[in-house]
Amino acid sequence: MNLKDQLPSLLEEISNLPLAEALAWVANKFPGRVAFSTALGQEDQVITHAVFSQKLPIRIFSLDTGRLFQETYTLWADTEYKYKSKIEPFFPEAADVEGLITRNGVNGFYDSVENRKACCHVRKVLPLTRALQHVDVWVTGLRSGQSANRSSFSLLEWDEAFQVIKFNPIINWTYDEMIAYLHDNQVPYNKLHDQGFVSIGCAPCTRAILPGEEPRAGRWWWEQTQKECGLHANYSSKQN
Repeated sequence: MNLKDQLPSLLEEISNLPLAEALAWVANKFPGRVAFSTALGQEDQVITHAVFSQKLPIRIFSLDTGRLFQETYTLWADTEYKYKSKIEPFFPEAADVEGLITRNGVNGFYDSVENRKACCHVRKVLPLTRALQHVDVWVTGLRSGQSANRSSFSLLEWDEAFQVIKFNPIINWTYDEMIAYLHDNQVPYNKLHDQGFVSIGCAPCTRAILPGEEPRAGRWWWEQTQKECGLHANYSSKQN
């Protein structure tokens, strides 16, 4: 049975399990082939705590675009120190970045949606492609309340672009549930969250949100298009 066809049976096994138990079950089902991508946001820190505190055999990696906030790097270091575990870095290829900047300029992503997507592709999508090699299950920190687009996402998805099962273990968590988990477990978080930053990406592309704005309004704030970078847009089938 191929990976895609396993979605219904997998859902039956994990849909009612608590977070850590669901992660442990998936890691046992696909030994050595489960990876979690963290951008070190609050949602991601929930999953990082569950994995590292229980010493689950799940790889944790992060995409270092080269333009992250210093507060994000500080959190990265603090997280590794707290759990005595490493987050694996994936960087864009130097030649790809050099070509991008030669073509579009160092801040060319402000000039057009096409340029911004090209930047995201070089700095995020291509490194993610490398990170997901030899992976069957890609664990994410997606939560449906993050944006209108993500409200349609499910616990398990088939990602056609990367040919992996995408497991979104906290997709149905509320914002308050997430914050309570971080507080109750004393999980470190990015201090920018205390300054009105909800969704935190690259420094030139992220601002704090204003009262009444949706959570991802601060990402690519100069654009009026759907606020996604290309990592979470390719699904061919879903299991709720």
